[in-house]
Amino acid sequence: MAARNHVENPFEYMLERAVWALRDLSEAASQPVRRHAVDRPLEIRSVGLSDLRAALREGWADVGAARADVVFITLIYPLAGLVLARLAFSYDLLPLVFPLASGFAILGPLAAVGLYEVSRRRDAGEEVNAATGLKVLRSPALGSILGLGAILVLLFLAWLAAAWGVFALTIGPERPASLSQFAQDVFATPAGWAMILIGCAVGAVFATAAFVVSVVSFPLLLDRDVGIATAISTSVEAVRRNPRTMFAWAALIAGTLALGFVPALVGLIFVLPWLGHASWRLYRRVIA
Repeated sequence: MAARNHVENPFEYMLERAVWALRDLSEAASQPVRRHAVDRPLEIRSVGLSDLRAALREGWADVGAARADVVFITLIYPLAGLVLARLAFSYDLLPLVFPLASGFAILGPLAAVGLYEVSRRRDAGEEVNAATGLKVLRSPALGSILGLGAILVLLFLAWLAAAWGVFALTIGPERPASLSQFAQDVFATPAGWAMILIGCAVGAVFATAAFVVSVVSFPLLLDRDVGIATAISTSVEAVRRNPRTMFAWAALIAGTLALGFVPALVGLIFVLPWLGHASWRLYRRVIA
């Protein structure tokens, strides 16, 4: 007979909570899945470089029309980057400073969801103000947006793990003793240049994967009643149909974000709003 008022040890506590979580997941899986109005890839238009230029012009107009909320929302992006960089220095994780900064491009589409909402409401003829971007929190698609965001977060974490592995196989695995020593190891040794080249190649793979699955999927989730699978498949198909234009757009985003990192990520306050609104405008040109 079990003793009354038994105090659970940590293992028992975690086991019990794990059982509860599995039970909840089982119950959730047994519920009928909500059907979306669209459950297949949408019609995709062909777009060219002229559409990119037009999207950038229209995105800039959105920045001027909704400057207050844009600045408020995009402050989160550079501040988060600074915090992560500070943590890297504090915990002697210097090899992850560059992967943390560059990997934020993976999370960019998620960070820009509020900007998409501003552009969407402007398209609908609604007035926008300092709180417009936050209205995405009341969107019926919020669950799908968070689910797709979780995929990008997993890609981001996988990129960090891969970056640490590249460091460990080249100039690591010992942590650098100081910033100056690390800089010397990176830029003045063959192993350091190998780390740079291999790391950039691996990072490009993760960035490309994130771009392909998200280039139109987040705006699509906000704009239409679709599920995550349909949004991702439509995004992949948009890239397949317009490879030259889409990868020109990806290169433009990468180059502009690189400029935005100077100085100390503060430039992102100005770069991210423009790219976010322009991404919505490009989405409107791609999806019929």
